[in-house]
Amino acid sequence: MTKGIKEKKKKSLTRELAEIVITAFLLAFVIKVFVFELYKIPSGSMIPTLLVGDRIVVVKYVFGPRLPFVNLRLPGLREPKIGEIVVFKSPDDPKKSFIKRFVATGGDTVEIKNGKLLVNGTAVEDPPAFRRVYYYNRGDYGLEGKPVTVPKDCYFVLGDNSASSKDSRYWGFVPRSYLIGKAVLVILPFDRMQLINGK
Repeated sequence: MTKGIKEKKKKSLTRELAEIVITAFLLAFVIKVFVFELYKIPSGSMIPTLLVGDRIVVVKYVFGPRLPFVNLRLPGLREPKIGEIVVFKSPDDPKKSFIKRFVATGGDTVEIKNGKLLVNGTAVEDPPAFRRVYYYNRGDYGLEGKPVTVPKDCYFVLGDNSASSKDSRYWGFVPRSYLIGKAVLVILPFDRMQLINGK
């Protein structure tokens, strides 16, 4: 009788532990897919805003999270705003993720002239990061005197470290479906912990 009770308790404990592990796994999966994910900055293309090795929090629900295993995304709260820092799948290699500053959306005309970024013929100066960066005329989509128009459902993005950034100047436009989320916080290293507010 006592042995049977012990075995029953042991099975009950094993089942409880399994339920806790499965629940934790599912919760982590839901958070990663729909809410936020951590990313590590692999290059210096966003210096001085983000440094190599920074670990950042990227919020996914703002622009609409992508559903895993299918080519669908849920509706987002809004579209990206000019100056925000966004993470997206690389147009060259969708297995890789890039991080750049959002510059323009479908229908906008983009040009780099005398180191300044012009969107629809007007120099962009807000947020202040646009005033700090000297944009170089490089790549097929960044030539001076040759404005480019962003196609529908696509975005144009640039790195803050214009001299060392492979961005829309080189490979063109980011399809809306490639957008992953908005960078909101540097979480590591601790001495660099700060909000990423597009400034």
